[in-house]
Amino acid sequence: MDKPVKPDLQFAKEIIKAGGESLKKCYQCSTCTVVCNLSPDDKPFPRKEMLYAQWGLKEKLFKNPDIWLCHHCGDCTAYCPRGAKPGEVLGAVRKLMIQNYSPPSFLAKWVADPKYLLLLFLFPVLLFLGELYLLGYFTGTEIPRGEHGELAYSKFLPAVPWIDVPFMAAAGFAVICFYLGVKKYWLDLTSGMELKRKDIYNCIYETIKDILLHKKFQLCTFNKGRTTAHLLVLYAFIGLAITTSLAMFYEWVLKWESPYPQTNIVKIIGNVSGIALIIGMLYIIANRSKNAIKQGIGSYFDWLLITIILGVGITGFMAELLRLADTGTLAYASYVTHLVFVFVLFTYAPHSKMAHMVYRATAMVFAKAAMREEAIKKEEAA
Repeated sequence: MDKPVKPDLQFAKEIIKAGGESLKKCYQCSTCTVVCNLSPDDKPFPRKEMLYAQWGLKEKLFKNPDIWLCHHCGDCTAYCPRGAKPGEVLGAVRKLMIQNYSPPSFLAKWVADPKYLLLLFLFPVLLFLGELYLLGYFTGTEIPRGEHGELAYSKFLPAVPWIDVPFMAAAGFAVICFYLGVKKYWLDLTSGMELKRKDIYNCIYETIKDILLHKKFQLCTFNKGRTTAHLLVLYAFIGLAITTSLAMFYEWVLKWESPYPQTNIVKIIGNVSGIALIIGMLYIIANRSKNAIKQGIGSYFDWLLITIILGVGITGFMAELLRLADTGTLAYASYVTHLVFVFVLFTYAPHSKMAHMVYRATAMVFAKAAMREEAIKKEEAA
């Protein structure tokens, strides 16, 4: 005999407060499941998730990979006859899931709440101002320049220890939070069931390939421009990761100090990636604005990540251009601002919307291992 359903209306209210204000408009017509090209025939989404959310069935939502298999294309929201905006509701549930899985949970709540915005930025601001104080710049110490008298950030804030130590600590913190969160989520997904596929590493490989090609995004129909925008941002981050790795190789192995010539491969990859990042983020903003009425404009949680990533790109270019223009104090201020934005982006990655890349990938691996995607593949082949 099935267990009786126990509604949790308080959790339903949390979903509404988290950005799912339109939740109660849903009257279970199933239009959303019909128009979604990502939803399989077997237990399709997002209709059942809307029902779970209305009843506040937290466990069914949190242990459900479909919450993350939804890529928030906007198709369901655009065609909903009641304006229930299923995409926005599932986005709110994902935000609450991040708070549930990513430790410490209070930090995820801070990232999701605008009243803590200044506090989130305060720590890195004080950190770098403290470093400048220790270097004596607030007490009259002259800022050193490069060998040829050029403005050089490597002389202003030497990578070791002033840059590498805090950023490696931030990266370590983020990795630990991601590991603990994904481990907890995977245990919830697999509790009480045996996976149909045992080749987990192949599932991971297939998932990475799907992500790199954005195969799921390409199935979305209402907002096709979203695929291009996200691809630009994805490969921009990959390019910037390569840039950082090469710069670390120069610094730690070859003992080459920056700044490097604009024709150096590090500069070329970094500049191209930075341009792609800014264009991609502006494209995302344009898409959201254009489709705001039918698809929803997004929550504070969404826009915080957009603003931070755009801030990383713009301040990075400003720091480079002002250094080349030898503007002195203005250039140094831009550089420190850039460091603050980068620190915020990666330190709070497990607690911001950036965590989507990890939890969605985990759900995609699980779906392949559980053969949840077989119905979708059959539809694509047809």
